[in-house]
Amino acid sequence: MRYLRYAILAALAIVMVTVAIANRGPITLRLLPEELTGLFGFSWQITLPVFVVLLIAVMFGVVLGFVWEWIREHKYRRDAVVERRSRVELERAIGAAGQKQKPGDDVLALLEGK
Repeated sequence: MRYLRYAILAALAIVMVTVAIANRGPITLRLLPEELTGLFGFSWQITLPVFVVLLIAVMFGVVLGFVWEWIREHKYRRDAVVERRSRVELERAIGAAGQKQKPGDDVLALLEGK
């Protein structure tokens, strides 16, 4: 199983390096269209290689997906905490009830009940 994981990671690395080599050309990213720069009085822009923009977009998507799932699964984590607390409380109650009786009392109680 470990070798399969290494093979998949190696194939992914080869694909990413190939995409990076094929997309080395510069690209300019602007915050606002050129028509609006005069209206607002500022223009932020950055020039990066295309593969960097692609990698940043993929990383942003992965992080956004993780955050989305973490928020979506909040109710399940909350329910698990509530159930864990109630389980611990019940275990304490059972332990306290078990300590009050002496060993062997339950057998005598069954025999006397008949």
